[in-house]
Amino acid sequence: MKFKHFAVIVSSEGMDPKIHRHTIKTDKVTYTTVAVNAKHKEQVIEVAKELIKEGAQIIELCGGFGPLWIAKVIESTKNQVPIGGVFYGPEARQGLVDLGLAQKLEF
Repeated sequence: MKFKHFAVIVSSEGMDPKIHRHTIKTDKVTYTTVAVNAKHKEQVIEVAKELIKEGAQIIELCGGFGPLWIAKVIESTKNQVPIGGVFYGPEARQGLVDLGLAQKLEF
């Protein structure tokens, strides 16, 4: 099977996955991004199922979901496609804190 469609699901306040989605198509690949409401992360499960029906062959979740939601999506989609996540290393922590996206950790 040739790779031709990947998707990314992001999470942020006030997003609606029915409205906040975009697809870019070229003659070689299709890329779809969908945003779900951060206060309703459970939306990610239905969005992932829809993306698979639309032909997504891999799905990446933004770091805001964390490993628990990645596991839930894998389980709910019965591991039909590879599902992974985007994570930031320790060198990015201060930048995330400055944006209000992470708690500052004191060591």
